[in-house]
Amino acid sequence: MAMPDLNLLVTLDVLLAEGNVARAAQRLHLSPSAMSRALARLRETTGDPLLVRAGRGLVPTPRALELREQVSRLVQDTEAVLRPAETPDLKHLVRTFTLRTSDGFVENFGPGLLARVGAAAPGVRLRFVQKLDNRDSTLLRDGTVDLETGVVGNAVGPEVRVQTLFRDRFVGVVRAGHPLCEGELTAARYAAGRHIYVSRRGRETGVMDEALAVLGLEREIFTIVGGFSAALALARASDLVATVPERHTGDLRAGMRTFALPFPTPDLTVSLLWHPRMHADPAHRWLRGLVAEACDAGR
Repeated sequence: MAMPDLNLLVTLDVLLAEGNVARAAQRLHLSPSAMSRALARLRETTGDPLLVRAGRGLVPTPRALELREQVSRLVQDTEAVLRPAETPDLKHLVRTFTLRTSDGFVENFGPGLLARVGAAAPGVRLRFVQKLDNRDSTLLRDGTVDLETGVVGNAVGPEVRVQTLFRDRFVGVVRAGHPLCEGELTAARYAAGRHIYVSRRGRETGVMDEALAVLGLEREIFTIVGGFSAALALARASDLVATVPERHTGDLRAGMRTFALPFPTPDLTVSLLWHPRMHADPAHRWLRGLVAEACDAGR
């Protein structure tokens, strides 16, 4: 069975509304002859004359009257499907979004993000899950995760959308009154301290160690932890030195001494990631904007 020409629905809707071939042609930007040909096709398709001459005008047949309301509704529904998505009614939006990110991001930017979400859309709930593997974007693809933050690696799928949130740099952090707070801080003095290394993938050295090796220096890794907040908690209560991203840990370093590293290290670019299938979703787009706002406010 051949597929019907669905464009004929629009033509039929306008013809039944106008009851006049010339006016219907004008509305659809067609010539009267083209509209007459379309009416002939409609008559052939439906097996009914639809509009018949009565005096100098046209009147609908019983079949046309039967179809008029149904056709109008179908055309309106089709237009609604094809219309660009509208801004959601945030006050009545009920939805849970899952964000995969680090504990440090939640602790530093989470309060501002939750405040913005709660003020605009009280029915929206955010679910934060910890990011353990920077290389796996499967959860974005299958819809388990709506948004993800982190440093983009080479293994991120090429289809994943990426938006830069902010640039960050590593800084050293020690407790107030720590010996490193006194005198000139050199790379050698930094390396001579006992250090906390943050590793979520089992590594025992990182970019700090590579940068120090260029200078012929090596630091002592006294302990390894899985997150920045744990590193800062240990540094706050001891003479250990934590090296953490500056903006990522802004609120967590309150009351501690932060210093710029006395040797060059690469900056970090923290990004927001999502799958293209969610790109045009209005509520998803709104949340992406709030995440960016929360990060900007944390400068």
